[in-house]
Amino acid sequence: MYTSAKSMMDACKEQNKTIYELQLQEEMEAGELSKDDVYDYLRKTYEIMKKSATAGLDTPIMSMSGMTGENAYKVNEYAKNGNPVSGALITKAMARALSTSEVNASMGRIVAAPTAGASGILPATLVTMQDEFDYSDEEIFNALLTASAVGEIIAVNATISGAEGGCQAECGAAAAMAAAAIIELRGGSINDIFTAASFALKNIMGLICDPVCGLVEYPCNLRNASGVVNAIISADLTLAGVEALIPFDETVGAMGNVGKELPVSLKETAIGGIAGTETAQRLYEEFLDK
Repeated sequence: MYTSAKSMMDACKEQNKTIYELQLQEEMEAGELSKDDVYDYLRKTYEIMKKSATAGLDTPIMSMSGMTGENAYKVNEYAKNGNPVSGALITKAMARALSTSEVNASMGRIVAAPTAGASGILPATLVTMQDEFDYSDEEIFNALLTASAVGEIIAVNATISGAEGGCQAECGAAAAMAAAAIIELRGGSINDIFTAASFALKNIMGLICDPVCGLVEYPCNLRNASGVVNAIISADLTLAGVEALIPFDETVGAMGNVGKELPVSLKETAIGGIAGTETAQRLYEEFLDK
């Protein structure tokens, strides 16, 4: 297993391989699997991602609590019939991220990528890229492998847990993975992949985890929508030639340190942030304390 971007970049250079090729090799060796086995697993994973990212677009979905829902449908309708300021691609991507969040909140089937709370970001990114640019499934699978390599490095060196590091760890990691996937699809360099991932982490450094009523529902759904936008703009900044002043490995280390310094009230305990507001407390009584 590669525990840093530097070690992975060195290995890519020494072996003349891409990140997804190294990650494929790692998956094969770790699980004693063939290449076909790995791609079959990726195919099944992506099918679940596609279903969750589109389930709420044409059919409104409410959460189990009834506190949130139907937003994917609203945003998708706006993308189709409105005149979105951010453009159709961004708005559709947000709708898809919200869809997976709503599937999760309604106890549907999702892929934790890397967590349930951030599960809408990577699927929305991949489905949007395939829909807009007609990438093949195999290209999407390779992007998934690239994303998993980035997520693995974050998990090893910092955290992907909101309870440990705040939402910066969950939606931040997911956005970093998604940004890396976009760069892979767009043919960027290995350095570009980690640059985009570092931008995504920097953009929400310090973001707290403050779920209303303690549910993975709100503001998680909004942060999934903003997370896919974070991934897209991080990729575009990179492809435009913007350079990372602080490299990926150091950014991950900083994120981990920030997570440790966050007070307990801001790490998925539903004590601080918007979870501690008067309205959130009323919602707790209304939806959970019956």
